[in-house]
Amino acid sequence: GFPVFLKLENEHATGAFKMRGALTAVRRLTAEQRSAGVLTYSSGNHGQALAFAAKRMGIRAVVVMPETAPATKVEGVKRWGGETVFAGTTSEDRYARGLEIAEAEGLTVIPPFDHPDIIAGQGTTGLEIVEQLPEVSHVVFPVGGCGLAAGVTTALTSLRPEARLTGVEPEGAAAFGAALDAGHPVRLEKTQSIADGLLPLSVGTITFNHLRGRADAVTVSEAAIARATLWLRSEAGVLAEPSGAVTTAAIRTGTIQPKGPTVLIVSGGNADEKVLKDLAYVVA
Repeated sequence: GFPVFLKLENEHATGAFKMRGALTAVRRLTAEQRSAGVLTYSSGNHGQALAFAAKRMGIRAVVVMPETAPATKVEGVKRWGGETVFAGTTSEDRYARGLEIAEAEGLTVIPPFDHPDIIAGQGTTGLEIVEQLPEVSHVVFPVGGCGLAAGVTTALTSLRPEARLTGVEPEGAAAFGAALDAGHPVRLEKTQSIADGLLPLSVGTITFNHLRGRADAVTVSEAAIARATLWLRSEAGVLAEPSGAVTTAAIRTGTIQPKGPTVLIVSGGNADEKVLKDLAYVVA
């Protein structure tokens, strides 16, 4: 067989790759925008990353989160001094509430994925993969809104054009596959999965334009995601959240067959022991 490597994005201070994009976006703001502060709408990881970046720059950050956000992610935003606001359960609920607050308080909106600075920041993951493994033949990434996917794909297309690129999504949230089939982003009626970081109703427009014709999509089942999360913890000593374990699930189920050195991006590790216990029931 061929070697399979894990790119451990769960090791960042805020537990996920989102720090790359958030720091890039905040650094590129004008002095005036910084002094007013920033806002985002996020299920958790981008919110934590933006709070962290804002704290480092000494500016205000407001994060609009779903009422169903995991406690670890809410605590994470607060730990870095972010202000939390709760709005509904869908990305659209958060978006609408976020725009209201931003307009009322003069805050600059830093979106979770569909923004050039965010994509550029997440793309540094791809730069590092090529630096660390120049002979990489296949890079596999989780897809939600596709910010990470777009950044990594852009980096790899330029530096390692022969590498295959695959996005993995839960069966209950296959927005990227739907977009590839249609040739443009498609809004799903609903998304549902234990992979709570991969549930946007649609991929981004900017992100999709980076991906079209360059990356393919596969899906994994809930049981496969749960098994992969537990396997990473017990066998590899890696604390991944379900969203970060979908790439491992794709290899473990044989959905992806390595044909050369393969890198699986573990996008985040913001799971607590309760999450892992609950996953044991999904598998049982």
